[in-house]
Amino acid sequence: MVFGKKIELAMKGYSDIKEITAMVQAIINESGIANGTAAVFAVGSTASVTTMEYEPALVKDIQERLETLASSTMHSHHSETWGDDNGFSHIRATLMGPGITVPLESGSLMLGTWQQIVVIDHDNRPRNRTIFVQIVGE
Repeated sequence: MVFGKKIELAMKGYSDIKEITAMVQAIINESGIANGTAAVFAVGSTASVTTMEYEPALVKDIQERLETLASSTMHSHHSETWGDDNGFSHIRATLMGPGITVPLESGSLMLGTWQQIVVIDHDNRPRNRTIFVQIVGE
């Protein structure tokens, strides 16, 4: 069986991080699928989905490291070509990837105790983000 549903989020940009584990679990519950996988995918080229321990100090650490890795003030050919000054956000999103797949067992996400699913919006302005969750299994 396959079941899919969208999550809509208002994000702030500049590597804003939002935790969505409960929203993904609610979609799993709605699907009725007990065993299989959940694919969680950010629609768009300047956002990422990953897992982390979602707590304020680590959120800040990740945002600071992303700024070091691909600075929001860096020169980019993309920004030069398109004039939108968000080349850094495409680089961050490409390095982190747009999505993850998490196993399901007995209707629950197989996550560690301190592991939550998060969306990271790397763009240089606030955006509404669509996250597509697809559950496959039985």
